[in-house]
Formats: sequence, C-alpha cells, structure tokens
Amino acid sequence: MPLGLPLGETCSFLFSFPMHAFPVLIPSFHRSGCQGTKPGTSRPLSNPLTQRSMKVIPSLLLSLLLCPVAGAKDHAKHLFVLSGQSNMQGHRPDEAFTPAVEKALGKDKVIVVQDALGGQPIHRWWKGWHDPQGKKAAQTGDLYDRLMGKVKPAVKGQKLASVSFVWMQGERDAKMGWGDLYEEALVGLHAQLAKDLGRNPKELTFVIGRLSDFDMSNKKYGHWTKVREAQVRVADSSPRYFWVDTDDLNDGKNRRGKEIKDDLHYSAEGYKTLGKRFAEACLKPIRK
Repeated sequence: MPLGLPLGETCSFLFSFPMHAFPVLIPSFHRSGCQGTKPGTSRPLSNPLTQRSMKVIPSLLLSLLLCPVAGAKDHAKHLFVLSGQSNMQGHRPDEAFTPAVEKALGKDKVIVVQDALGGQPIHRWWKGWHDPQGKKAAQTGDLYDRLMGKVKPAVKGQKLASVSFVWMQGERDAKMGWGDLYEEALVGLHAQLAKDLGRNPKELTFVIGRLSDFDMSNKKYGHWTKVREAQVRVADSSPRYFWVDTDDLNDGKNRRGKEIKDDLHYSAEGYKTLGKRFAEACLKPIRK
C-alpha cells in the first residue's frame, strides 16, 4: 500500500487488486485442519506469516469500512452566505473575504454567496416580523427569497461540511425606531435559514457586523444603540455566534475618493478590513 495516500485514495488502491493478490492475509484451509496446526494435535505451528496476517486483517477491514465515510467528508464544502443592506452591498467578497476562506480551506472547498440591498429593514428577510402593533409589513421575506434563489443553485448536489451566515444590517431598523424588535428578528432570521438548509440552528455559524459608532447619541437614528446592543446580545448567546466591530471602518476615503469621518458607510479600506474580520470569525468554529 503506498504511503502518504489520503484514505479515500487508499481505498481505491486496495479495491483495485483481486483477492488472490493477498495470499499472506487470508490463511488457506485443508482437510487435515487449518494451516498452521499440526495434524492430530491442537498445538499451532510457529508460522510468522500466519500470525502476522491475523494482525493485519482487522486493520485492513477497518480501513475498508471507513472508506465511504472519509470519501464523503473529503468532498464536502463550506458554505458562506452573506446578506444585509448598504454596508453589505458595499462589501466585495473577492477583495478580502473569499481569498481568506479559500486560503484557509482550499479553493475547491468553498462556496460564497452574497446578496444585499441598501436601505432595507430586517423584515425584508425575516418572514415572522410584525410591527409594534402586531401588524405584518407589506414586504416580508422577499429579499430572503431573492437570497435563497442564489443559495439553492449554488449548493445543489453538494455535501456541506459547514454553513456560516454573515449579516451586516440594522441601520434602517434603527432609523425606523424598531430596536426593541431587532433581537427577536435576528434570532428568527438565523433559525429560518437553518431550517431551509436542513441544518441544526446550533451548528449554523452566525457572524453579525455590529453597527458602527455613526450615531452613538441616537440623534439621527433614534434606536441606533438599541440595535447595536441587540446585535451583541445575540452574538453572545451561543459559542458559534460572533459580532464584528466596525467602529474603526468609517473613516478615510470612500470608494468615490471622498474623505469621510464617522460616516454611515465605510471607507474603501474599511470594506476590505470588514471582509477579513468576517472571514476570521467564520473560520473560528471550523478550525476547532
């Protein structure tokens, strides 16, 4: 058996040989008794080949039994789903996020899907949302359906080793004064995605980009800090949930070359840093 072959390739190597290619592994039998036993006595002959074969056979059988499992695991991929409003729309996965996860996991082991739209509240994704009066919004879950319209074709026929959901949103809900509803909406959206992908919610990594320091006084967006706090509470509720700091990403030059300071949106370099931080958070549970 060649040394250094992955288990799946080792299985193929072993099965490529006929059984008679392993004479030393399978003892032959005769009318007078099992080879290795002297006729008329129960005392075994000292045959090192027979003794060695009896030790090798269990190991060989174990390797063969593990082949299908190992082969399936080797071909499983890691899915990363990214969505949200304008600051996710401004994020370009190919700049930093995708290269980082591909470097860590292998280019052929990664699926990245991103879909975002600026200025949208979370109810455009979570289908269970109701306003403070208990009324359902006119548009509920339509952007989630658009997102899944990209995710499902990307994973069709694929085995998934892990799923990570990256969320960068909340500005609109802060502006609308829906901060008290945001925690429930975040948890509900995560559970909704887990169900649709057939995953246990506890095993679906959740990475949340926390709102920046744009309006810490809540003068422009009344529930800015409420949404920030809700994002942190959700992220702290599970070992597979994380929040990413964005407070230092909204200074510098934006993509149009304009100098910004504590802006609602991030600088050109800020978006690259955001992608790196998203990737680092996603990789934490995968590397364990």
